[in-house]
Amino acid sequence: MSTATKIRVFSVDDHAIIREGLAAVINCQPDMLMVAQASNGRDAIQLYRRHRPDVTLMDLRMPDIGGVEATMAIRNEFPEARIVMLTTFEGDVEIARALAAGAMGYVLKSVAPKELPDIIRRVHGGRKHIAPEIAEQLAEHLGDEPLTERERTVLERVAGGNRNRDIGEQLFISEETVKVHIKHIMEKLGASDRTQAMAIAIRRGIIQL
Repeated sequence: MSTATKIRVFSVDDHAIIREGLAAVINCQPDMLMVAQASNGRDAIQLYRRHRPDVTLMDLRMPDIGGVEATMAIRNEFPEARIVMLTTFEGDVEIARALAAGAMGYVLKSVAPKELPDIIRRVHGGRKHIAPEIAEQLAEHLGDEPLTERERTVLERVAGGNRNRDIGEQLFISEETVKVHIKHIMEKLGASDRTQAMAIAIRRGIIQL
């Protein structure tokens, strides 16, 4: 197969060993070619413009611009971009954000190397791919009431080790209002205390440490 007819793949990951492993898998396929690699979201946007790949494998969390933000930026400029999130994170909130940003696939890095080329071919053909365990995560919280922006901010401050009084001063609200927010947060997350609320929020991708 000529180079011109191969599926041109672009990988974005801040770990060199992941990028090299993906390149090895992709370049072993007779119908694929790794055309570029980026180690951060900012470079991902620039290199996408330069190479216009057929399929992009995008990491979720990176030091500068995250995968969701990079995906949004790329698809705003190139609506036809076919991007697959390839990550270790399986929190339903992050999954939903990635899909809302326009990702056509969400795959865990634990995927078997032999399965990844078929996923790339599927997405290249215009079909979406959501790993079964990811779909299960989404379904589990499908009807849940989301935290408001204020509640998420309060929870981030709690996770930062702040007391209610400190949070109130930082956000210019009363200590009682902070307590009300925390009560609503625990109810929405099904948590029995602040510590459990933080653990659930981190696992689901609502907040990051």
